[in-house]
Amino acid sequence: MATLCKPTVSVPEHVITMEETLELARAHHANHPQLPLALRLIGNTGVLTRHIVQPISETLKHPGFEQRNKLYEAEAKARVPGVVLSALDDADLTPADIDVIIYVSCTGFMMPSLTAWLINVLDFPSNTRQIPIAQLGCAAGGAAINRAHDFCTAYPEKNALIVACEFCSLCYQPTDLGVGSLLSNGLFGDGIAAAVVRGSGGTGVQLERNGSYLIPKTEDWIAYDVRETGFHFLLDKRVPGTMEPLAPALKQLAGLHGWDASDLDFYIIHAGGPRILDDLTKYLRVPPKAFRFSRETLTEYGNIASAVVLDALRRLFEEGGAEHGARGLLAGFGPGITAEMALGRWTSADRVPAAVEVTV
Repeated sequence: MATLCKPTVSVPEHVITMEETLELARAHHANHPQLPLALRLIGNTGVLTRHIVQPISETLKHPGFEQRNKLYEAEAKARVPGVVLSALDDADLTPADIDVIIYVSCTGFMMPSLTAWLINVLDFPSNTRQIPIAQLGCAAGGAAINRAHDFCTAYPEKNALIVACEFCSLCYQPTDLGVGSLLSNGLFGDGIAAAVVRGSGGTGVQLERNGSYLIPKTEDWIAYDVRETGFHFLLDKRVPGTMEPLAPALKQLAGLHGWDASDLDFYIIHAGGPRILDDLTKYLRVPPKAFRFSRETLTEYGNIASAVVLDALRRLFEEGGAEHGARGLLAGFGPGITAEMALGRWTSADRVPAAVEVTV
């Protein structure tokens, strides 16, 4: 069965703290009528630090969509290969072993996709399949895991590489003064993640079932308004409450598998903000500690979009993993409003099989 191996995650070297974010908001929007509300919302995110690809002085400038997209491409090409090679090493594979690359990103645009460039630069086989996903936002990390699972289920001896590349800071729009935009300026960070899904073998989460769910008539709650200046992020005030309708979808998926979503061993959840995790604690009836990996990502990196789920999983690995056979839930949430969900058990490649007693 397909196994999701240890992810590699990298964040840029430039750091901005919550205190600096709040001070910048006060300085740049001193006369904003809703500044106190925006400051309170940013403070409530719990995001203590974020990493960005440029110094904050450059991030606050807007040289135009063309220059920003060129920077997105340059930074992706400079930073992604090392993350990919590390993920392959963690899965005990080489580029020659990969049969499909699933690339997810919503913060820049390239055609051909970065997948084509990676195949050439890192010597992946020329017949490597390419699946670039650009419009699922934060849900794309979960979607990439699910599409890799589907591929490895169809081709059990083949392997998939997942790459998430998000430079949210390149979407900063200085003229967007809505409370949702000001909140996003203090919430999102930059990050790159990669992980391998092996068709057989490997240590990690052995994927068993996946599913998707879209809340009807919510497609305008999280969106991009694409203008001459680039991507303008739109965030509806109702988004933080979406776990109430999404929690039943998580329960239903687990139920179809004969599991109880309230009684699993680990949870790898997209941390769009603290309200999402708080509500899931309530609706799934699990202790707050169940989402500790997601909270750590949010606190240290902010919302790094599609890379959040992979970073939360990395933290589980670095804690020592889980018991062999432990049951878990992975989920990403994003525009649509869409949930991408997966169920799996922890498996260890080096686990010694139980002895078999033979009677003669």
